[in-house]
Amino acid sequence: MKLLKHVPGQIGMRGGFVVVAVMTLLGGVAYVKPVAGQSGGEAGAASDITLPHGYRDWALISVATVGGPVNDMRAKLGNDVAVRAFRDGKLPFPDGTIIARLAWSRTTSEENNTMLRPILERGVGPDAAQKILAESFVAGAPTNVQLMVKDSKTYSATGGWGFAQFTDGKADGGPALKTCFSCHAPAKDRDFVFTRYSR
Repeated sequence: MKLLKHVPGQIGMRGGFVVVAVMTLLGGVAYVKPVAGQSGGEAGAASDITLPHGYRDWALISVATVGGPVNDMRAKLGNDVAVRAFRDGKLPFPDGTIIARLAWSRTTSEENNTMLRPILERGVGPDAAQKILAESFVAGAPTNVQLMVKDSKTYSATGGWGFAQFTDGKADGGPALKTCFSCHAPAKDRDFVFTRYSR
């Protein structure tokens, strides 16, 4: 009940449970603020989506890497609603689904290579070890975080999904989001989601 120390006034035990329940629910939901004049789902309007509290603790859905010239590594995370839908194979995804894509620049690690080289050389020889290590990558500097938020009413114009991108914790707008929905359009039969759950 340490959370309640920060709540002003006397709210009592019942009120305390309500506050804790609401705070718990908000921990897994992105805050979506209605935007005046938004007819629903404009891909370029990112100011209504913020980074959800605790998103880095969400369950892993899948990982991916993209080659040059992008050269990044990606982790796809989901809130409880998203992960349940992925595990159950539920389509379309229910409202409240949030999928986060975290990306880092793909880089080599001399520390990893130094530790792995002797083991690999003993097992496959120096030439083969060098080829393996040339394709050994780790996550480097973070590049951005992207979100897909399912709200079929608010984002009806973009298949029920709102899109946002954040660099250094700050929302990107304009050109960064103009192509989000068109990029996901080929996955219409999977509710505009490319990612598949990695078991």
